[in-house]
Formats: sequence, C-alpha cells, structure tokens
Amino acid sequence: MTDVELVLDAKADLGEGAIWHARRGLLYWVDINAGFLHVFEPKNGKDDAYRIGEDVGTVVPRVASSERPYESVMLALRRGFAAFRFDAAKAYVVADPERDIPANRFNDGKCDPAGRFWAGTMPEGPGGVPDGGRLYCLYPDLHVEVKETGIRCSNGIAWSLDHRTMYYIDTPSMEIWAYNYDLETGAIWDRRVVVRVPKNEGYPDGMTIDREGMLWVAHWDGWQVVRWNPKTGRKICSVKVPAARVTSCAFGGKNLDELYITTARTGIKAEALRKQPHAGGVFRVLPGVSGLEAFEFAG
Repeated sequence: MTDVELVLDAKADLGEGAIWHARRGLLYWVDINAGFLHVFEPKNGKDDAYRIGEDVGTVVPRVASSERPYESVMLALRRGFAAFRFDAAKAYVVADPERDIPANRFNDGKCDPAGRFWAGTMPEGPGGVPDGGRLYCLYPDLHVEVKETGIRCSNGIAWSLDHRTMYYIDTPSMEIWAYNYDLETGAIWDRRVVVRVPKNEGYPDGMTIDREGMLWVAHWDGWQVVRWNPKTGRKICSVKVPAARVTSCAFGGKNLDELYITTARTGIKAEALRKQPHAGGVFRVLPGVSGLEAFEFAG
C-alpha cells in the first residue's frame, strides 16, 4: 500500500459521495452543505463544480440511453431523488418521499446490482426526530419504497460479490449491518450486525467493497479509511488520512485499483484546521487491491 496523496485541495465543507464512473473515467463527488456536484478528471486535475441550489447528499451514475442524448446522473437532494442533466446544468426532482418531513435531509446512497437507487435520510435541524430517518429505494420506473425505518444517520451501503447480501451503516450505531438481499425484487430481511466499530476508530461513514469481498469504510473523526472483514468482523488494515473527518471512499482509475477518499472541514475550529490544512480535500491511495465498477441507475 502506498501513502495517501492529495489530488484535489478542494477545501470542501462536507465532501461526500465519492463514486467512480468507469464509462467516462471520472470521479463524481458532492459538497453537501455547499450544494455542489463535483466532477473530477484525474488525468488533468480538472474539477468542475455544478451548483445545485440545495443540500446534495450523494450522486450515482446513470445508464446511457438512446432516448436521452445527453449525459445525466442521479442525485439525492434535501428534497428527494433527482436527475441532473449536464447539458442544462439543472436538477429535476423525480420523487420526494419526505415532503412532509422538512427536518430531514437525504444523505449517502448507491445503486444496487439491478440498477435501483438506494439512499437514506437523517434528521437535521429544529424539529428533527432523532431516529426519524429512513432508507429508501428508487426503482427504475421511479416509484419509491421505504426499506428501513428508525434511522439516525443513513450512510454507507454496498452489496456482496454474490449479490445475496446488502451491507448498510447507520452511523451512530457504530455498527455495519448485513441483510439478506433479493436481486430480483430488491427485498431485504434478517438484519444482523457483522462489524462492531470501537469508539477509538471514529464513526463509520461512507463504504465500498473490493474484489475480495472486504468492506472499506471511511471513519468520521477517525483520520482513516478502514478495511473490515464482514465475515469475521475484524479490522484488516487502515489508510491514514491527514484529515479527521473522512467521509467516503470509492475505487477508481483504469484498473479500479486506486482508492479515492473525500473529507470534510465542517465544524472544525480554526486552530484545529491549522493542523489539517487539507481537510475538505480529495485524496487517493493505491491500496493493493481493486474494486468493482459502480452500478448505474437503470431508469
């Protein structure tokens, strides 16, 4: 494993949602609080930022279609699920399942192997119910289903290599959960704990999976990304990051053997920031293992 490298000194307030779009060779990521979608091109270091106009929790690629002669991605916004067209530089809300819960906002999410978009919510601000978040699934026909309730801070999500298990993180639980998962219907059941995260490791945040079936988890206030074995619950190794608030990670590059890492600087006092001047940046490391292509939204 090589040392971590700063590839973009973005100074994002709340960088999140890293995901590699293999077809385009680009890294998508978001700055939630600032309301920006970012598109980073590693070969030239160019980072294009698109102002969304509201909190944007995460981004996922979307399948190419002859019916859509333009590039687009899907977003999870404060207001719900949306399609973003690059040609118009505009987001179009397609489903808002929590229009009656203004204290909640959408956070992290990913597409499953069948092309469904999973994203969850978290309470934020006055009037929020501490465990009032939910995990939702947007199907390709644009209907939405509630998959889990009683969530405090919906975060990382990934699927096993055989597509029979879904892994999920509700950050304050300090656990990684596993569910049985039905690829055909998107049903999940039989929740159990596969990893219990010690408090000194930091809070589990964004997550991805490698080709060996191991989970890579960004740890908020942990200064690291940790590789966890979901079969044993044990920590395998970690990537030290020069920023405390590590938020998400994604395998990218031509061979999917580069791990991209987003970080945040929100809530960090000026004195502490002097010790981590690149907080809010995007980092990269060669972890010695490769990942999988991100699943795209099929709708």
